[in-house]
This record gives sequence, C-alpha cells and structure tokens, in this order.
Amino acid sequence: MQLDFFPSWTLTTYLAKIFVVRIFAVLVMLVLVLLMLDLLSRSGDILAVDGNGQAELLQYAGYRIPQLIQRFLPYSVLLATIISLITLNQNSEVIAMKAAGLSAHQVLAPLLLTALVVAVISFAFNERVVTSATASLKAWEATEYGAVPLEDDARKGLYLTDGNDILTATTMTGRGDKIQLQSVTWYRRSDAGQIVRQVRADSAEFAGPGWRLIGATAFDIGTAETRNAADVTVAPGITPSQIELESVDADALGFMELRDSIQAYKASGRATAELEAKWWHKVSGPLSAFLMPLLGAVAAFGLARSGQLFVRAIIGMALGFAYFVVDNAALAMGSFGGYPPFLAAWAPFFLFLLVGETVLIRTEE
Repeated sequence: MQLDFFPSWTLTTYLAKIFVVRIFAVLVMLVLVLLMLDLLSRSGDILAVDGNGQAELLQYAGYRIPQLIQRFLPYSVLLATIISLITLNQNSEVIAMKAAGLSAHQVLAPLLLTALVVAVISFAFNERVVTSATASLKAWEATEYGAVPLEDDARKGLYLTDGNDILTATTMTGRGDKIQLQSVTWYRRSDAGQIVRQVRADSAEFAGPGWRLIGATAFDIGTAETRNAADVTVAPGITPSQIELESVDADALGFMELRDSIQAYKASGRATAELEAKWWHKVSGPLSAFLMPLLGAVAAFGLARSGQLFVRAIIGMALGFAYFVVDNAALAMGSFGGYPPFLAAWAPFFLFLLVGETVLIRTEE
C-alpha cells in the first residue's frame, strides 16, 4: 500500500478540490491587492497623458493582471498548501488518514498532482498570454502611455552604439530592411565621450547603410543652436540585424521564440548567458508550483493540540519563501555569468526538492 500513492480515488478528488479552491481564492486575493497598489502608483502617469482616462486604466490593468498571475501563482500554491493542511490537521482528518495506513507521501500525493497540473497550466498561460501582455505593456510604457504603433510586432525602446555615437528609439516595427523606428534620438559624441550634437526625429528608416531620420531637429551643444535638419542619415555602422538582436526581450518571447533568438546571438558571437538562464527558467519557474506542497507539508503533521501547529506553519512558509529568494539570487547570478545558465535555473529547484523530502522523511516517515 505504501507504494500506491493514490489508494482512494474519493480521497484524491476530495483533497484536490479543496486545494484548487484555496489556490484560486488566495491568487484572486493577492492579484486584486497588488493590482490596486500598482494602479495607485501608476494612475497619475497614465492620466497625465492627454486623452487618457478610465479606458486606459483598465487597459493597464489588463496588461498587469497576467504578469501578477505569473509571478504570484507559486506563492498562492504555497499559501493554499499551508491553509489546506492546517485545516485538515485541526479537523483531525490527517490523523484519520494516517490511522487508515496512509503515509505522509500518500497524504500529499493528491496535492502534488494538483500542483503539477497547475504548473503545466501556468507554463501554457505564460506562453500564450503573459508574453503578449508583457510585450504590449513595455511598448506602451516606452511611449510614456501615449499612442503605440498598431503593428503586431511593435517592440519596446532601443539603445545602440555606433562607435562613440548613440542611437535610441522609443519603439520599433517591422523586420529586416523594412524596420521602422519611432521617436528617434541620435547623439554625436567626441572621442572624449562628450555629446556635441543631438538630433531628434519622429521616425527613421534603413538607408543602407545608416538610418534616415525623417523630420529631424538638430541641437548643437557648442553653439546652443536648434535648427531643422530635414532628412539626415546617421549611424552607418548599425545594421537591421543588430537592431533585431538588441530588441530581444526574454520576458516578451515564448519558449521556442527565445530559443531561436539565443541561436541567433550565438551565431553573431554575442554572450547568451542571461538569455539562456531565462530560457531554462521559463520551465523551472512554473514548475516551482510543484514544490510548494512538499515545502509546506510540515504544517500537515503533528498534533494540533500540541500548540506547535503555528510554528509548523511558519516553518513551511519560511521554506517556501526561502526557495523564491534563492531562485531569484541564482537567476541573477546566471544572468551575468556567475553560474552556468542551466545551474542557475534548476539548482534551486532540485536543492529544495531534496530539502523538502529530507524534512518530510525525517519528521514523518
């Protein structure tokens, strides 16, 4: 019986149902509270733009809700685990299950299976919804909540260098030689790194070589003179392929799209450690939900009347939040090459998987 992790279908569905309800309830609560705080801090910037109103606030909320769900779903699973297990313990249901011959792993098995299903749904949700919402929000933020180009492939602001000179753009649309840049600024710098000229333009297009600034206005630092520059071509060393590589945003790309971008980076001889770490984390991140029942399992066992149930709940929360701290730290280390990308994304997962199993076995098995 100990190797049969689902000895009772009735018990499995019962535990899975109460777990799913609590995950949903905690997630809704977290998302609503955090969205309210976010809107309080951003609404002033959004409404400061002429023409923006309630519709734009709702638009911002629509972009942020998927991001909040992605970020806080694992937290929701952790808190739902602790709430569910404490309730089961206080009602002596855990004692009844153990008296019937179930091991600690069998008690947790329905929760682990539910968390695994949640992780798969989370991965699909991130691929289909979160990446699109992130790309749209960043493009909107790049225009300071103003009008955004209607093209589906619009991307956020760019910052590129051509020798000493700098070319920036708020948004970019199109691909290859058809790339269009909007709200462009070009800085001409001296060998000492000082800006000697600034040229602003509404848009720019590839001139092969260089980029033709349309409707440009130039400002000379030395003479403090501003004049219309008509159409001027700048940055001959910047190619469309460089701009496409520079515009890669791991958070706004799906799993397969990011893989293709990494291969393009490698082909051009550029560093890929940060993108590879984030690529692996697109799998390990959602899968962290699977760990939460194991890390919060310490709250399920021990007698409720012993007075240590609250302490056990605190230990479960501490283990869960420690995972998120270590995971973020490892991902940051992997982004600048301190850890290999695979290790940065997966080491925290396997480390806390062993920690959770060790705590469970030493205390209950």
